[in-house]
Amino acid sequence: MAFNTVKRQARRAAVTGAVGAATLGAILLTAAPAEAQPVTIDGIGTIEVPNEIPIPAGIPGIQAPSSPAAPPFVTPVKTVGDLALDAALSKVGAPYVYGAAGPNSFDCSGLVQWSYRQAGRELPRTSDAQLASGAPIAIGDLQPGDVVSFYGGGHSGLYAGDGNVVHASTAGSPVAVAPISSMPFAGARRY
Repeated sequence: MAFNTVKRQARRAAVTGAVGAATLGAILLTAAPAEAQPVTIDGIGTIEVPNEIPIPAGIPGIQAPSSPAAPPFVTPVKTVGDLALDAALSKVGAPYVYGAAGPNSFDCSGLVQWSYRQAGRELPRTSDAQLASGAPIAIGDLQPGDVVSFYGGGHSGLYAGDGNVVHASTAGSPVAVAPISSMPFAGARRY
């Protein structure tokens, strides 16, 4: 009788071992697709599991791969100068009127002041006062939205990038974009 019990236990162990080996063999011998992730099973080792096979969570001894965190979506932050430039560019084609500060017509310093106001920053009203305040910027360090002055401080506009300035030039000419080199440079300021 004891012999039958031992025989039965041996047969049960053999079947259990065979099923376990077959299962492990099926996992190990399955042709893996191009992408697989390593899974560590305590006491057995690390195996590659195809991404298409879900790995159940919470099984003791199995360490599923951690998913890499998705990179955060970064929205470029616009500077005050960028916002002011956007406002000024929205007025290209608006008429020049001496003493006007928007929103439908502008003189040069009025366009600069109005544009910065749209960006939440208050600037002086006149071109010479705009040149006298703010942080001085060399012409080689200009960034879009910097205030650029010409003719000794008698004219101002906003640097538009690529060597251009947006400005309200004179009576009969609407707000336009022009090369910075088309006028005698007097200085630049960043606000």
